[in-house]
Parts: sequence; structure tokens; C-alpha cells
Amino acid sequence: MNFGDLLLMRHELVLIGITMIVLIAEIFTNNNQKGIISPLALILFGIHTVIGFFPQLEGSLFGGSYNTSNLLVGMKNILNIGVMLILIQSAKWLQNPANKIKVSEFYIVIFSTLTGMFYMISSGDFLMFYIGLETATIPLAALAAFERYKTKSAEAGIKLILSSALSSGVLLYGISMIYGTTGSIYYSEVAKYISPDSSLQILAFIFFFAGMGFKISLVPFHLWTADVYEGAPVNVTSYLSVISKGAALFIFTIVLFTVFRTISPLWKDVIFIIALLTMTIGNLFAIRQKNMKRFLAFSSIAQAGFMLLGVLSGTKLGMATVIYYVLVYIFSNLAAFAVVSIISDSTGKEDMDEYNGLYHTNPKLSLALTLALFSLAGIPPVAGFFGKFFLFTAAAEQGYYILVLIALLNTIISLYYYLLPIKAMFINKNENPIPHFKTDWLSKTGIILCILGMVVVGFASSVFESFLTLSFGI
Repeated sequence: MNFGDLLLMRHELVLIGITMIVLIAEIFTNNNQKGIISPLALILFGIHTVIGFFPQLEGSLFGGSYNTSNLLVGMKNILNIGVMLILIQSAKWLQNPANKIKVSEFYIVIFSTLTGMFYMISSGDFLMFYIGLETATIPLAALAAFERYKTKSAEAGIKLILSSALSSGVLLYGISMIYGTTGSIYYSEVAKYISPDSSLQILAFIFFFAGMGFKISLVPFHLWTADVYEGAPVNVTSYLSVISKGAALFIFTIVLFTVFRTISPLWKDVIFIIALLTMTIGNLFAIRQKNMKRFLAFSSIAQAGFMLLGVLSGTKLGMATVIYYVLVYIFSNLAAFAVVSIISDSTGKEDMDEYNGLYHTNPKLSLALTLALFSLAGIPPVAGFFGKFFLFTAAAEQGYYILVLIALLNTIISLYYYLLPIKAMFINKNENPIPHFKTDWLSKTGIILCILGMVVVGFASSVFESFLTLSFGI
């Protein structure tokens, strides 16, 4: 192995280097100098995000345990964009006196969990996959409990780590059964021996699916989501909702399309049912929510059900639509969470009823949240419409007309509850609305970038076409 081979791990090595620099900065600064850490982390991660778009060779390392390709690099770049937006939106929140003394920990944990996600996406065997998964999951509990002086935040961290431990155990048991029946942990080798006639391998797949279902918040593995999202800080909730879910969905799609392609009729039947339940239950429970974080939590569950339509198709178009929709979802959901975070940090208010009359005092924030909710609902001309259209097309192309019809009905339901916050902001009267307040320039920048992303990604057909070129099917 030479230095050129190590450059195949460019994303991971640069990110580890940034993490070490932030750690060293933490050691050599006192509490009065913590203000330099946020700009340092933002600049370094911005450079890392730009470097990710430079051309990179394809290849593998460690005997095939680690792989990289243009498709995998594209997935990592999507996650980098999302994390960059979250860091921009979190800068003001980290300046709070309670958070300022542990600002380094926030960046170190974020970068550590993202490194795990990168290794998971590039994994060529189940060992690298599991190591990456755990590296990505364990720090998430620390993020959820970041505001440990708050009971709900500490409770969110405990719930997340206990639920993650159980789901990881189930997933690892499934992986051990795969190894026991095939004699290998490498994706390419395992795929040769997976058979629909092996009951033990079918059981192994069920365990694997259940473990991944927890990571993606699929019904019925979603019960942790709302409580953890509500208890965690808003900026952490946005990370859990977008980055963690997106990374898990990427590797889930890759493993299904490569390792389990020979039993695709089985997992397509399973995904058909799970997609139907996830869309419907997520939407129905979202209608009942008054807390904005719980509202967006059930919204994210329903969105995961829509994303499964692309996975279900099992085609090149299906994979491309999943990748494209995750990119659209990042811009849309982060725009919504940015507004919720700004209002929460400035006023402490998170309930939907407290948004009554918000347009009259903070019109720009109201318009930004409206555009984000329109994109999540799939209303043109924002990118969410094109994302849902491609997902429905991929599923309909394979003859899943009934599921597409149910998805369309769920879209109507989602349109209703996405309009509830809009109605509160623009129509509902309030004698004491949230007063006008100024938004810091970094938060404004984050929102503007999200809105530009929702518009540009929708109309720039080259974005979807590039994903379609790189994708593959069963």
C-alpha cells in the first residue's frame, strides 16, 4: 500500500485530520478563547466539503473491505453538504453560555459520527459495515444528551443508546447468521451464496432488515424517534433526521441491491408492506402533533416511507431517485429545522400554537418555513415535487400502481398537516404573537442556502442525470 492508495480514503482521512485539529485547539485554549473554535471548525469543514468534489480514483483497500467509486463519493458529498448547513445553523446556538464551554465536544462528536458513516457507506464487507455503523451511532447518544442539564435531553440520550444497543444486537445477530451460512463476510462473496431456499438466510435477512429499520425510523421500528427528537436540541434533531437517516438509507440500498439481489422478490414484498405502514402511520400521527420537533419527527418517518418507493423498484432509476430525494430532503428539512431552531433559541417557544400570527412579526422566517413545508409536501415548483415525482415514477415503472396510489393519498394527507403551521403563521390571530427579533447572519446564510438548494436542485436536471449515470440496479 502506498500513499496514492491511501488517498482513496480522502474523505475519511481529511475528516479525521480536522477532528484532531479541533481536539488540539480544545487542549490549548481556555474558556475565554473558545470563541475561535467555531470559526476554525467551520472553515476546515468547508474546505473538506469543497475537496470532496475534486476528481477521485476508484478502487478498494484492505482486501476489498473498503471500496470507493464515484457513486459512493457522491453520497458522501451529499452528507457533507448537509453537515455544513447544520454547522452554519448551529453557530449561534453554540454561543449560548451553557454550550460555549463544550463547543469543541460538539464538533468532535459530529465529525466522529460522520467518519463512521463514511466508512459504513464505503464498506465492502459486513465487518467494516458494522464498525462504521457503531462509530456513527454511539456518538449520536452524546449529541442527543448534549444539553445534559435538561431532563428531556438526558432522557433522549438514554433512550437513543438503549434502543440503538438493542437494534445493533439484532442486526449483528443477522450478520452472524449470514456469515454462518455463507462462510464469508464480503458482499461479493456472500451474494453468491444467498438463496431463497435457505430458511436460515431468510431469517438472517429479517434480522438485518429490522436493525436497519430502526436506523431509518421505519414502522414498526420508529417508536424511539419522536421522544428522542423532542428531547434533543433542535440542531441535533436536524442531524438525526437528515444525516443519520440519509447515510443509513444509502448503505441499506447498496446492500439490498448487491448482497440480497437473489432474494429480491422477498424483500420487495417486505418493503411494500413497510412502506405502506410507514407513510400512513407517520402521516396520521403527524396530524396530532403540536410540538414542532415531534411534528417534524413524524414527518421524517413518513418521508422515509416515500423513500422506500425508490428502493422497492430495485432499478437503476430507483437508486438514482433515492439519492436525489435524500439531497432534496436535506435542503427542505434543514430549512424547516433552521426556522424552528432560531425561534426556539430566541424565544424558547416550540409549540405550533405559539406560531400564531408569526407572519406579522417575522415575515421572512414565516416565508422560509412555508417554502420548506411546501417542498416536504411535494408542491411545485420547489424540488420536493420533482423528488416525489421521480419516486412515484420509479415504483410505477415496476408495476406497483396500488402502492403509488396509496402514496398519492398519503401526499394529500401530508399536505393537510404541512399546511397547519402555515395556517398558524399567516391566518390564525394572536394578541401576543412572537415578537420581532433579529436573526444572526450565519443562520440567515444557512436558510438562504437551503432555499437556493430547494430551487436549484429541482430545476437543474443535470443533478438527477448525474445520479442516474452513476447508479445501478439489481
